[in-house]
Amino acid sequence: MSAVTNTFENVKAVILSCHKGTTPKEKVDFYDTWAQNYDQDVAVLDYRAPSLAASRISSHFSGDRAAAAVLDVACGTGLVAKQLKRHGFGQFVGIDGSEAMLELARESGLYRDLKQSMLGEEPLPVQWADSFDVVLIVGALSVGQVPVGVVRELCKSAKPGGYVCMTTRGNRDNLEFKGALERELKQMEDEGLWSCVEVTEVKDWERAVSEQEDGYISGTVYLYKKLQL
Repeated sequence: MSAVTNTFENVKAVILSCHKGTTPKEKVDFYDTWAQNYDQDVAVLDYRAPSLAASRISSHFSGDRAAAAVLDVACGTGLVAKQLKRHGFGQFVGIDGSEAMLELARESGLYRDLKQSMLGEEPLPVQWADSFDVVLIVGALSVGQVPVGVVRELCKSAKPGGYVCMTTRGNRDNLEFKGALERELKQMEDEGLWSCVEVTEVKDWERAVSEQEDGYISGTVYLYKKLQL
């Protein structure tokens, strides 16, 4: 994509147009049309969530990385898998609602399996329960995208003792969602499903695209460990 069209203002307009879609199908249709330009556009936003999440997982994971099974939920084009690959991980399974995004993930050659599914509309496959050393969702846990309740599905898919990594944004429009997410994470901790390993608040998460904010918005990486049964 040429630098002329790939400006911050153009990327901002693309992302704001996404928020006009309210149904899950409209969201998926948007990502299908965005797929080819997605990696270049989020680079313009200085989108750091994939590298930040991979770094936090890497700092705590002490097992055999080459053999570790990783479930990349809302995997998109594979940005998170590319970052984790740099940290020595290599066994990736991805799931996403957009077939066009999955096609690009497939072309990356990083994934041993990819599945198309409407996250939040359909549960994760039952055969994935207790199967993954690392489960992560990066970028999609936010208002108007993947609902808070999906975090229980993530926990189910992790092996006992496995890690679950999640991110969300701290921009104004997402504060209510962030509060609901943190209440759910705490509730699951109270239920004995997992324990909190760390919560990392990041000031310069990505460039702001809303009309009400300038500069950078903040974001958070949550890392939990599923408790042994």
